[in-house]
Amino acid sequence: MTILGGYFDPEARVGRAGKTYELGYKLHLAVDSASELPLAFTVAPANENEKKHASRLLEKAVEAAHGKAKVFVADSQYSSQRLRRKISSSGVQPVIPYPANQRPKEAEFLRVDKHFRTHGPSRLKSLYRHRASVERTISRLKQHLNLENHKAKGLRNIATHVLLCLIAMLLIALTAIKHGKPQQIRAIKRLT
Repeated sequence: MTILGGYFDPEARVGRAGKTYELGYKLHLAVDSASELPLAFTVAPANENEKKHASRLLEKAVEAAHGKAKVFVADSQYSSQRLRRKISSSGVQPVIPYPANQRPKEAEFLRVDKHFRTHGPSRLKSLYRHRASVERTISRLKQHLNLENHKAKGLRNIATHVLLCLIAMLLIALTAIKHGKPQQIRAIKRLT
């Protein structure tokens, strides 16, 4: 996800945002797919490749999950043999589709076409559907916790802003549990 920066932000960089380019930062977020709550994050200038931050994000997520992480689902931007080996060595199964320009070494592999249709074994396709949980989490951060509308400048200040948004999300989940309403842990609008 791209977090927009301003023209006077010296640390902001131009990076791809879908089919266009934007000046700002990228949020790399690891989410528990069952609860849709954040486990780990990192913020980087928008021009830096996702793979550069994936290893550290994986380490933080595995640590936050207390070693109970079973599957690491990511989009094809994170596809690399080095990352797949690191994920596997952490005792976690990688579910990352191969882009068209990469040849998989595995017999069973996953691909996503330009129309976002998945191709591969039904088990991997089913696991890949959990990737939508991070998209829903980012959507909540944008819509309800004002992640995109900020006045912060600089990488450190943007990271602080993201951290405050994530803390708010976790506090709302904790409040829902404390009030005996665990089904509302993601109901940010209802509890705010």
